[in-house]
Amino acid sequence: MDFSGIPRNEGEHDIPRSILAPMRIRRMSRMITVLAMALTTALAGAVESGAEESGPPDRQLLFYNHAYGVLDRETADAVEHSAYLRDFANFEVRTTTGAGGVTWTGRYLMGRETYFELFGVGDLPGRDGTLGTAGMGVSTENAGDLATVIERLRELGVTEPLELLQTRDFGDGVPVPWFDAVLTTDQYDKFGMWAMEYRPEYFADPRSKTEPASHPGDVGRERYLPDDYRDHLMRDVTGIHVAVTARDAANTVPLLRAGGFVVQSVPGGGVVALRGGTTIWLDAVPLDEVGLRRVDMSLNRPVSYRHEERIGRSTLVVGPGSRAVWAFGDPA
Repeated sequence: MDFSGIPRNEGEHDIPRSILAPMRIRRMSRMITVLAMALTTALAGAVESGAEESGPPDRQLLFYNHAYGVLDRETADAVEHSAYLRDFANFEVRTTTGAGGVTWTGRYLMGRETYFELFGVGDLPGRDGTLGTAGMGVSTENAGDLATVIERLRELGVTEPLELLQTRDFGDGVPVPWFDAVLTTDQYDKFGMWAMEYRPEYFADPRSKTEPASHPGDVGRERYLPDDYRDHLMRDVTGIHVAVTARDAANTVPLLRAGGFVVQSVPGGGVVALRGGTTIWLDAVPLDEVGLRRVDMSLNRPVSYRHEERIGRSTLVVGPGSRAVWAFGDPA
């Protein structure tokens, strides 16, 4: 996870301290409540009428980068100690130090361009470590595109988006600029999405172990992730399904649209975002039903068999063919 958490005021989440407190905050949104209410109303109307909300018609600026979810302790421990996952994917358990010395330990499954990370209850501080908490980062492939995303957000009514800088400490106590980020709001229930653009200082640091640029302005996901995925079955995340509150879904829509995703309403509430190689599905549910539901993955090569691996309270199904599906079920 690139953003970890802190204890909250009762009844509401703010942005985690690892994002907000140690970072350089350029602008604070003063229209959070109005925006959330307006977008929730718009989404509800779209669901009832079957209308579609689409992103801008020009090129895609944002792409799924990674997502995280907080699982029950049994499942998180089973993930951490699974021998199968170490064979299936480029898998590691890693502790990261971010801005302000905040650390988090995640279970990572990394592909060619995309990845996801899993936590157990209590792995993150405060309410961010509670069952069902989740988040997602969408990122640019070309330097400067995040600025265009911010312009689009303002055109969509997010007049003062929240802009942040995340850093990373490689162990010497000297923070290195990692990526710039932007959010539509600094408040959420259990799910938040941010747009991000990797910094050239991070790529230039040999400790980042990143690849050379393939073209001028390359800040892409493939450059950021290692090529160890080639030695495993998992190639990339092709779909991510998260159950979130209506407010969290509403706060996410402008960022998806600004990034070029085609955003459609879905029966029962929530949205599905298309384009960019990874389908993002957000169900709108009550607060006590939120959580990571499913991850769809492509494989490096097709398999002729169907393998079902029970991991804690989750089930990973691999094959037949060139895909795998990991279902996490209800968070309760």
